[in-house]
Amino acid sequence: RPAQGGCIMAIVKSIEVLAESPLSREAAAQDAVTEAEKTLSGIQSVYIENQQAIVENNKITKYRVNAKVAFLVK
Repeated sequence: RPAQGGCIMAIVKSIEVLAESPLSREAAAQDAVTEAEKTLSGIQSVYIENQQAIVENNKITKYRVNAKVAFLVK
């Protein structure tokens, strides 16, 4: 609904989610959203703040992301 002055406003909060996947950074980011949606509704976006790859025996074995998941507050 329009606020004073005719602007449309929304309240958005974000949480930080640490996620890991053996497949890719994209899969780790999707895992973060999937985990967040178990307790949140109205997820609007995900911002990958940091990413990391774990190396074992000279091969990347895991991808990790530090994601900020933004959602609407009712």
